[in-house]
Amino acid sequence: MGTLFHYAMPVVLLALSNVFMTFAWYGHLKFKDTALVIIVLVSWGIAFFEYALQVPANRIGHSVYSVAELKTIQEVITFVVFCVVSVYWLNEPVTWKHLLGFTLMGAGAIIVFRA
Repeated sequence: MGTLFHYAMPVVLLALSNVFMTFAWYGHLKFKDTALVIIVLVSWGIAFFEYALQVPANRIGHSVYSVAELKTIQEVITFVVFCVVSVYWLNEPVTWKHLLGFTLMGAGAIIVFRA
C-alpha cells in the first residue's frame, strides 16, 4: 500500500512536466520570426526538464497506479495546462467545442478509474 507521497507526488511531477512539455511543443508559436533550428534546439532543451520530471513521476506512481491510470492522469493534466497556455500565453480562446471535447475525454478518464 502506498503512502500519500506515492499518490500525490506523481500528480505534482506530471503537472510540472506538462508545463515544460506544453511550452516545448507550443510556446514557440509566439516567436514565428525565430529560425526553426533555434526553436527546435530550445524546445529540446525545454523537453529535457519535461523528461526529468515525467520519468520519476511514472516510476514513483507505478507503485500505486497502473500504467493506464498514470497515462490518464497525464492526459487530464495536459488538457488543463494546454488550456491555460493557450489562453494566457498564445492569446487563443478555448471554445465551447474544445471544452465539450475535453469533457468527453474527461468522461473517459473517469471510466478508467472506475472500471
